[in-house]
Amino acid sequence: MKVLVKTAKMPREEWLRWRTNGIGGSDASVIFGTNPYRSIFHLWMEKTGQSEPEERGTEYTHFGTVLESVVKQEFIRRTGLKVRAKRALLQSDEYPFMLADLDGVIYEDGMMNIFEAKTASEYKRDIWEEGVPEEYVLQVQHYMSVTGAKRTYIAALVGGNHFVYHVVERDENLIAEIIQKEKEFWERNVLQGEEPLADGSKATTEYLNVRYGKSGGGTIVLPTEALALCDSYDVLSGQIKALEEEKDAVANQLKNYLKENEVGIIGDRKVTWKQITAKGFDKKRLEKENKEVYEAYLITNSYRKLSVA
Repeated sequence: MKVLVKTAKMPREEWLRWRTNGIGGSDASVIFGTNPYRSIFHLWMEKTGQSEPEERGTEYTHFGTVLESVVKQEFIRRTGLKVRAKRALLQSDEYPFMLADLDGVIYEDGMMNIFEAKTASEYKRDIWEEGVPEEYVLQVQHYMSVTGAKRTYIAALVGGNHFVYHVVERDENLIAEIIQKEKEFWERNVLQGEEPLADGSKATTEYLNVRYGKSGGGTIVLPTEALALCDSYDVLSGQIKALEEEKDAVANQLKNYLKENEVGIIGDRKVTWKQITAKGFDKKRLEKENKEVYEAYLITNSYRKLSVA
């Protein structure tokens, strides 16, 4: 690796512009379609200069940056390992489109390892207890590819009061897959300007629904390859329906075992069929008995529904 540019005291806007010179660690999950916040189209438009580089400036990301030093100091206190700042945007020698901006480095037995600090909300506690979320696994494996590091320590403050850390070892098979996907994205989509294929991520779904949220009412002839997509849509829809019916059958068999009982135990598994009481709102009755009030509180939602015939 080599130092592409020093980042100490660099304004954030300039840092964001430097990142457009390649693919960073947080971009890996976008390319893999596992990032819930950024779509492949957002990334493509930024890297090709069609939109200004930006970072979601929310309270969550703000305090994530503020608490980074707290997470680092707690990691040092608990492990006794010394974390050093790198303050540079690093570039892979072999794959110059791969960049890395590290939270810190740890030297062990003369070898440089990586340190990453994260914050997470309380509802992700179980995920962090079990291991490292997939998007961060991709990020640190990307970093290890760029730097040649064999290990990453990743620490997280969950819910503001629960500290966890994990060790992620270098995974050559995953790194090879990351390089292949990032190389294809950089050479085909960025350098050649070809629009990327839409993936199934929540972020891409949201992007398309927002960008093309209003129908123009026109009719077009779709490209030839769209016919195969229609066929795939039919096959997948049928598989989903069959699996739902199969799942319902399994659920009903379990219910029949439980009968009037609420909890069933088998080995280390527990099956529950609990009584749930929920209050609902009788819209039909309100419309019938007090139509003026009903209509006064009606709202109109507009969205586009996809159907394949």
